[in-house]
Amino acid sequence: MDIVIYLYNGLTALDAIGPYEILSRLPNANVKFVGKEKSLIVSDTHFLKLFAEYDITEIDQADILLIPGSVVGFLRESKDPNLLAWINKIDKTTTWTTSVCSGSIILAAAGLLKDKKATSHWGVIHLLKNYGSIPLKERYIQEGKIITAQGVSAGIDMSLYLASKIVGEENAKAYQLFIEYDPKPPFHSGNIDEADPETIELAKKILRTEARKDLTIFDILKNAQALLKLERGK
Repeated sequence: MDIVIYLYNGLTALDAIGPYEILSRLPNANVKFVGKEKSLIVSDTHFLKLFAEYDITEIDQADILLIPGSVVGFLRESKDPNLLAWINKIDKTTTWTTSVCSGSIILAAAGLLKDKKATSHWGVIHLLKNYGSIPLKERYIQEGKIITAQGVSAGIDMSLYLASKIVGEENAKAYQLFIEYDPKPPFHSGNIDEADPETIELAKKILRTEARKDLTIFDILKNAQALLKLERGK
């Protein structure tokens, strides 16, 4: 089973590595980390680095395709015609096409979510409307063979659900136990509909700071309109 995880500079590491911890345990799993070119990929924090062992010209099919999200790198990726063409090419071969966080914006830009329900990180979910998608604030959403997940940690939930579709619920439950995924967060602030207004405003401030840290002056000017919508959250 070929599992292709796309990597790009600025990605949020857990968007890729969370699902990897589940999907890599599927029977006959063959995980391939793929980038636009073979290179070291720098995450959004600029500390963690991953290696893309394959470039997109070497990969022409996958059983599972995963597109991770990012704080702001997804804006660049969603405007790259070569990448979007490759995603469409791979999607034609997949059994499952998936995304985590703002990765759904990239899928939407590739035209794969038009008239489909989809989800994303709360900070960018509104951008799905720009591509004719129907945004819903759900942990993960399946539309045919496409599954989109909310932000970051939701990729683990999505992958467990996907595993249950492939190898059955009992095996998926065993995977969950193996990684001891039993979240009991110390605060009830992990959902924007439950977080208090002060926490939401602070999270938005952090999001804006992280976004601008990962942009050059050229990027800021080029993506000014999208950034403004991101900051306003609408």
